[in-house]
Amino acid sequence: MKNIFAAALLAAALSSTAFAQIPVTPAPDHAALLHSADPKLAHNKRLVYDFWREVFEAGQLELAEKYMAETYIQHNPNVATGRAAFVEFFGKIKKPKPIEDKVAAPLVAITADGDLVILSFVREYPDPKDPAKKYTTTWFDMFRIENGKIAEHWDPALKQ
Repeated sequence: MKNIFAAALLAAALSSTAFAQIPVTPAPDHAALLHSADPKLAHNKRLVYDFWREVFEAGQLELAEKYMAETYIQHNPNVATGRAAFVEFFGKIKKPKPIEDKVAAPLVAITADGDLVILSFVREYPDPKDPAKKYTTTWFDMFRIENGKIAEHWDPALKQ
């Protein structure tokens, strides 16, 4: 009986640390994230990265045509499909600002496979059990490239 109690106590102690979160942290070197031995993958990473910096973050929506297919497909439930719809939607909520040399959002990774590119970001939220505390998680944006332009987008956004 003593051994069973000791084993249960040890299991409880070990399982409580197993659920402790390791905070998500951004990558310090964006140039390393953009690298790929495959020139096509490196090009696709750079295309999405520059779109994110110039169009999405800087709000330079006049550059959307440079990066996005006119028939751009949007899977975020809050934004309509099409490049024109993207520009209209973000034109209402983003004010243009200077383009930065690197993505400003806390970027964790850039993954490319074939015609898909995924940007992974740190997201920080208030802890629902203790609003005085925060926790981190990861947000993903995935893009499909077609004919050198962003043709499709997915993210985990919920309807607002």
